[in-house]
Amino acid sequence: MVSPIKLKDFLAYLGRFAPWELAESWDNVGLMIGNPDQEITGLLIALDPTLQILEEAILKKANTILTHHPLIFHPLKAINTATPSGRFLQKALCNNIAVVSCHTNLDIISEGVSAALAHALCLNVNRPLKPSGSERDHGFGRIGSLPEPMSGEDFLLFAAEQLRLQGFTIAGPLPEIVSSIAVCGGSGSDFASDAFFEGVDIYITAEVKHSVARWAEENKFCIIDAGHFPTENVIIHSLLERIAAFFAENNNPAPVFASEIQDSPLRFHISDYMYTKNLTE
Repeated sequence: MVSPIKLKDFLAYLGRFAPWELAESWDNVGLMIGNPDQEITGLLIALDPTLQILEEAILKKANTILTHHPLIFHPLKAINTATPSGRFLQKALCNNIAVVSCHTNLDIISEGVSAALAHALCLNVNRPLKPSGSERDHGFGRIGSLPEPMSGEDFLLFAAEQLRLQGFTIAGPLPEIVSSIAVCGGSGSDFASDAFFEGVDIYITAEVKHSVARWAEENKFCIIDAGHFPTENVIIHSLLERIAAFFAENNNPAPVFASEIQDSPLRFHISDYMYTKNLTE
């Protein structure tokens, strides 16, 4: 017998997995658009709530979207439908599509974003980088170690392959041998000193501030900026598996999808000047 799953049931499930109360005070999580009594007939998971994702949901007949980054972050003073955010709200409402966001509550749990990043890099994870709350295993970032030490250059190649990157931005010297690593998916620049004092060989995160990069350089500590999207999008697959299992356990046939089209908004580009300069040097 098919058991319908309403939006409020899904919100309750997410609250058990990634408790809403764990979100930072400045954050906005939970139901962004929708009626809690609406039945979910299809679910699309993505990192960012964009018009492109909304179109993908409509195409796949998914009436619910789950994103990591909140659709509504700051209070809205107006809904201008000439803007991308206004068009999103208008189109989602017209198509009866609900939007739910799990942000810092998904960052902080032990099986959250940074744990997925550590898993993608095959790390044996020990503990959070920046513990938070009463639970010992909750916190931002994760600290772990490689199964076997490898050279710094080999690790860069390995990490690029695992995260599907064209390259990295690196501050500080690359260690000859890499064994212990700290990671933080997304904007983890503020936790660089925590990683340094933990004594790890490398810290991998995104959106590293200029001042932090200088600090790393002077302290001979290696920080890798692997980009916001690549260090967080690793959570999407595990969310897909977890949520699909929840639907299956409730005998609900509603399809659950991970976005097949969303990619990083940032691209690597080598100018003609740089290409010519490298050839002549």
